[in-house]
Amino acid sequence: MPDKLTFLVADDHPLIRGAMREALSGFGTGTNVLEAEDFDAAVKAVDANPQIDMLLLDLTMPGASGLSGLVSMRATHPGTPVVVISGRDDPATIRRAIELGASGFISKASGPDGIRTAIERVLDGEVALPPGVDLGAEHDPEVADLIERIQTLTPQQARVLGMLAEGLLNKQIAYELGVSEATIKAQVSAVLQKLDVDSRTQAVIRLSKIGADALHVPA
Repeated sequence: MPDKLTFLVADDHPLIRGAMREALSGFGTGTNVLEAEDFDAAVKAVDANPQIDMLLLDLTMPGASGLSGLVSMRATHPGTPVVVISGRDDPATIRRAIELGASGFISKASGPDGIRTAIERVLDGEVALPPGVDLGAEHDPEVADLIERIQTLTPQQARVLGMLAEGLLNKQIAYELGVSEATIKAQVSAVLQKLDVDSRTQAVIRLSKIGADALHVPA
């Protein structure tokens, strides 16, 4: 384990960020804890700090609904380990988070010792799961198919899908990503094709079936 660690805690609740900061302080005085209160801030923080050893990502915060943020972050920053922190800790959600690239899952009900133990496991190259959880197998063939399709998305397409889940229009996505609206239109078409759906609304509805919290469906 490195002597000096840099963590990024992305959660919109100050109390949760504070609890995570307290738990992470147990790794020593050389520990650096960055914070982000929304998904956009988390993306910018990872871009600006490539030395981050781990991102602790809330499943639902402004800019990312459910597992869409995880999908986007893993695609665009594959070198940054992501551990999901969530109050929704049922086996299906945990299993799907791991299948979509999370290095671990920490329940918000965990105490400081449990948080540190989970993080140590990830730093040691293991997958950290809540104690006693049996992930089982995916029983929904539609969900299994969707996860496989999501895994075929390019990093840009995954980011676009996450923004679609937030209900952003093409021009808004283009502005956020600094590309032309025509480029985004092409990316959206590619995403719809890979997910085997005909519209943005259908894409978001499909995405909501992988265990995400309520997603914003555009009109």
